[in-house]
Amino acid sequence: MTPVSLAMAISAQTGETSAPRDRVFISRVDQTEQRYVELRPADFDAGHDHHLLIALHGHGSDRWQCINSEYVEFAAARDVAAKHDMVYVSPDYRATTSWMGPAAEADLLQIIDELADRYRVGKVFLTGASMGGASVLTFAGLHPEWVAGVCSQNGLANHLEYENFQDAIAASFGGGKGEVPDEYRRRSAELQADALTMPVAIAAGGKDEAVPAASGMRLAKELQARGRPVHVLCRPEGGHSTSYEDTVAGLEFVIGRALGTGE
Repeated sequence: MTPVSLAMAISAQTGETSAPRDRVFISRVDQTEQRYVELRPADFDAGHDHHLLIALHGHGSDRWQCINSEYVEFAAARDVAAKHDMVYVSPDYRATTSWMGPAAEADLLQIIDELADRYRVGKVFLTGASMGGASVLTFAGLHPEWVAGVCSQNGLANHLEYENFQDAIAASFGGGKGEVPDEYRRRSAELQADALTMPVAIAAGGKDEAVPAASGMRLAKELQARGRPVHVLCRPEGGHSTSYEDTVAGLEFVIGRALGTGE
């Protein structure tokens, strides 16, 4: 079954969202064709405000990872979006190995602009796992004016110390750490903590070797020390994944705090 037909089957079974729309746009950066998938709530009303939940996929995947129910982090995100009548959006954000480089950053801004033109958009929330978990923190640190809340599962917060996937990251960032160090600093959420004033949820695994938990935990402590609204959960025996329940808890925290409905 293709990703589109799978997502439509899920939608038909649950009744929680409309069928996915695979959107195409021409990037303002380089006039290339880029894509994102959009799921609208079943009771979508264009005459009323709807918040956005933008989900970012992991390394080696594309926009359909966030639609495929095999991944519990994204199954949780879709369910939370449906519960809150949100428009759920999953972009390619430039590449399967994007890591939120400059082109991906510009594309995501353009997607938000396009959605704001198309619908009555309320608040914008971000969620992602692994590379997506790092990328939502990066984007929130760069553009806090757009982000009402951010939920990161198994992401990193400091590119200067990260050693995995360096060929892909260098290609996305425009060079290696020694060539464009400012890009690695700008895209390290731990070094942009001043900007992260919105509610933040960070989930990590103590035994995660793909994306070690240390930088995310340091960021969480820094935000807590500043009195910021933070939900942090590090499972000591956990690896490179976050459960459905923990993802829901993080998303409900940031949404509740941002909308004034949570504790």
